[in-house]
Amino acid sequence: MRPTHADVARLANVSTATVSYVLNKSAGRRISEATQDAVYRAAEQLGYRPNVAARNLARGKSGVVLYVVPRIAVGDMPLLAASRMTTELARWGLLQVQIFETEDDQPIIDAVQNLDPIAVACMFPLSTGARRAVKDANVPYVEIGTLPALGDPHLFVGALRVEYLVGRGHRKIAFAHSGISKWRALGEYWLEGVALAARNHDLPSVSVAEVTMENAVDVVTRWRGDGVTAVCTQSDDVAFLLLHGMREAGLVCPGDLAVMGVDANPMGIISSPPLTTVEFNPVAVADAAIAAILTELGLPAPRAPKPADIARVLPRAST
Repeated sequence: MRPTHADVARLANVSTATVSYVLNKSAGRRISEATQDAVYRAAEQLGYRPNVAARNLARGKSGVVLYVVPRIAVGDMPLLAASRMTTELARWGLLQVQIFETEDDQPIIDAVQNLDPIAVACMFPLSTGARRAVKDANVPYVEIGTLPALGDPHLFVGALRVEYLVGRGHRKIAFAHSGISKWRALGEYWLEGVALAARNHDLPSVSVAEVTMENAVDVVTRWRGDGVTAVCTQSDDVAFLLLHGMREAGLVCPGDLAVMGVDANPMGIISSPPLTTVEFNPVAVADAAIAAILTELGLPAPRAPKPADIARVLPRAST
């Protein structure tokens, strides 16, 4: 049978009223930290889940958690994480609704205003207009990419990539930006991690360039002439452009330039050569998001994953 408040109270050796106060985070009730910990431990041990659907109905709330799917290229991870979040949040009577980010803020603004969400979650920071709509709605806002449980993903991934390349004897590293302006911010995000990791390894300054179909040959030729031996790219898509430029320039990967992407695009397995990349762990990302959302809503939250669980290098022939 489904555990009740009374079961939690008996295991924690407190009253059912105390269980209600703790799990509902009732304002104005002074309950010791030790008692709160006992209640949360008992709830977790019993697998207690409050009937959120009934609670939302009683409070006139929708029970909708709005999840904004980013438009920027980071592979399948946001959708894979969203799938797990949808399933797990449903166990609490919460309905996760996916809204796809566009150039225009309006779909997100309309969803916030019309769906009456009880929380809004996104992988990366929302644009100014969408963030204002969330603030006006006065609902919890969870920015998954900046959660403490995930550490600093850009720094962690930068360290992963540079350590991997240094381990293969590379000392002079470049970074390839996308030539698409709307993804420039994501490039700067990943570049910061690579540049910091290079400094920590006492490497020369990272050479940086935008790579497009039109200039890929010139960029790789210049880098090769400058003594660059390995390139970290903003995404796997940019890495594919770089590999194309190398073939057109008569250069060999990884003999002339090693290339390393990020986001584990499935096409990387069949690129020529197969692309070394960084794969994100959508389960760890989703679990961190779920824990944050449940905490914001005053529900017993599972433990978040350790930062080191969020990504790993997939070594392939391009390095």
